[in-house]
Amino acid sequence: MTDKGDLIQAAEVFVKKELEHEPSGHDWWHIERVRRLAVLLAEREGADPFICELAALLHDIADEKLNESKEAGVDKVRGWLSDQGAAEDVKQKVLSIISTMSFNGGKNPPMDTLEGKVVQDADRLDAIGAIGIARTFVYSGAKGRPIHLPGQDFSGTDYRSSDKSAIYHFYEKLLKLKDLLNTAHAKKLAEERHQFMEQFLVQFYKEWDLTEERK
Repeated sequence: MTDKGDLIQAAEVFVKKELEHEPSGHDWWHIERVRRLAVLLAEREGADPFICELAALLHDIADEKLNESKEAGVDKVRGWLSDQGAAEDVKQKVLSIISTMSFNGGKNPPMDTLEGKVVQDADRLDAIGAIGIARTFVYSGAKGRPIHLPGQDFSGTDYRSSDKSAIYHFYEKLLKLKDLLNTAHAKKLAEERHQFMEQFLVQFYKEWDLTEERK
């Protein structure tokens, strides 16, 4: 069985190699921020820090947006963990977390372990606030999405569709995340980030509509 510290170090090297130049906002620095948040939340909530850190490091290796399919991504992580000699219980815990933690339009079931809740919260915290705004526009640019399409109704559009705008993503996901967090400390951290997004949208619409300039 691989030593925990060695496995974390190996995961760091593996993920850096895979995602260092990922242009959609799911790059190494996103992983590093989620990892640090996961470790912090694990400490505050009493979760297993090793499982939280390892799952945080590997979570976007399995992301269906970066693979042919969700199954292909999960198989990739499973194969890597097996190659590293990870214990069976470690593999199962990590795979369970990363296969169910994504937002997926709000369709995925709730996380069933404290570690899963911690890692999901860490990932969702990085999707809101100033960094969340930056990542939204990076992702939209990478997918060829426009900034804003006034008057367009995307309510019946598939969640993964590239036809929607960056601004619409705030309403279909980002502004919902604060109320979907699992842990007490994550909810506390989310308050300021959520308010910042609301303030950003107010300013965005002022500039888009030339509200101040017409006074």
